[in-house]
Amino acid sequence: MTETRESLVLIRLSAELSTKARGTRRRFMRRLVENIRDALRSTDAHFDAESQWTRVFVRTDASADGIRVLQRVPGISSYSIVTARSKATLDEIVRTGVEEFGDRVKGRSYAVRARRRGTHPFSSADVMQTLGAALNPGARVDLTNPEVEVEVEIRDREVYFFSGREQGLGGLPLGVEGRAVCLLSGGFDSAVAAWMMLKRGVELDYVFCNLAGEAYERSVARVGKILADQWSYGTSPKLHILDFGPVLDELRARSQPRYWQLVLKRLMYQAADAVGRERRAQGIVTGEAIGQVSSQTLANLAAIDRASRLPVFRPLIGFDKLDIVELSQRVGTFDISATVKEYCAIAPGNPATSATAHETESEEAKLDPAVLRTAVESRRILDLRTLQAADLVLGYLFTDEVPADAVVVDVRSEEEWEAWHYPGSVNTPSWELTANPRLLGRDATFVLYCDQGVQSAQVAEVMQRAGVEAYAYRGGTSALRKRVEEAQEPASAEN
Repeated sequence: MTETRESLVLIRLSAELSTKARGTRRRFMRRLVENIRDALRSTDAHFDAESQWTRVFVRTDASADGIRVLQRVPGISSYSIVTARSKATLDEIVRTGVEEFGDRVKGRSYAVRARRRGTHPFSSADVMQTLGAALNPGARVDLTNPEVEVEVEIRDREVYFFSGREQGLGGLPLGVEGRAVCLLSGGFDSAVAAWMMLKRGVELDYVFCNLAGEAYERSVARVGKILADQWSYGTSPKLHILDFGPVLDELRARSQPRYWQLVLKRLMYQAADAVGRERRAQGIVTGEAIGQVSSQTLANLAAIDRASRLPVFRPLIGFDKLDIVELSQRVGTFDISATVKEYCAIAPGNPATSATAHETESEEAKLDPAVLRTAVESRRILDLRTLQAADLVLGYLFTDEVPADAVVVDVRSEEEWEAWHYPGSVNTPSWELTANPRLLGRDATFVLYCDQGVQSAQVAEVMQRAGVEAYAYRGGTSALRKRVEEAQEPASAEN
């Protein structure tokens, strides 16, 4: 049986924590240690975390890859894995340093860097000079760009040796700056905006105003799951899912088309405000950036700002789209966001680009407020951290309905399709759709079927991952055939 090797990890705090008053810093440190523990729990490794005011030390049997979870904990500047320790005497430091790094620096350039805390009969410069000289035979010193960095941290009676640092996220410990709700659409912008607020210590819940069905919901839930699992240690973010279909219908029926986009944004702000107040949030976060689309001109943002009583925060306000997309790759949401269609873009050809608050409020006043109230009150709530991978597949793949505007696809062989098929269905074998999930386009709703419903579910899964709204008919061919026969019975009885 292989013995698991335990590592000692030295964690440095974000520089901002050192500027805080003593009481504030103590509170921030407590929260940071809690978040570090939650992050390490996610690796299933054993660990022990201890705060020493300016440092946090972690003992863990996690692998080097597992320890990298620390790079996603806000409030950490960097960390190093300690490779040796000694007593805080100059002789012991030199002896241990040569023993640990002597072979590593042979024939290579190196630099010794020392940091000291406490009272000692030697200085940091003494350590660097004495250890550097002892390592010198067969090596050369390069303080600017060394091949090997010999780092020594002296803390009172203990000395820690390591080489190199892994960069952390910086920022502030998550949770120290209160709570907000983020309007999450699944696209690049809102996910990156959320990440930037998490980095600044703001705990988030998410509000999703669904305009396009369960396949869209699944994409947004997957984005939320990444933000929750990889960047939200120490918190339990929720995704509040509102059916905005009736709200959109009401909007289109009663207001002028050129104001649709702005009124829709106002309604989303109000929905987020209602959820936020229930969750004791102190603000709303959006992914809006100046001038990116018609509703995000400076005039329009000013016109819709008053819709929410909670303040609206826009961390991406001055970002270019390319900057946002690049950041989404770091966050880990790029691949999913790249498949999400822009469902919020509902305005026709001539949207208002310089509306006033009075104009948008007048258009909104034409709507029945009960429709929005119902959407908020009947929302579903997902706990993103406890959501399982299967929940993001099975819960969104199957349908018991065939919408009037849906394209019904028989994924069986041509011979099976000719023997019986759903009226009006098209025959496209499963392998073709698996190879090219967007073969039939992505602007329609697709209902797939096969004999048992298993193969069609697999294809629907592939299509959904590609951003196509596709579902498998529950029960397969037999259930669909029964549906057709039941629909024909009343007509037969009348004859």
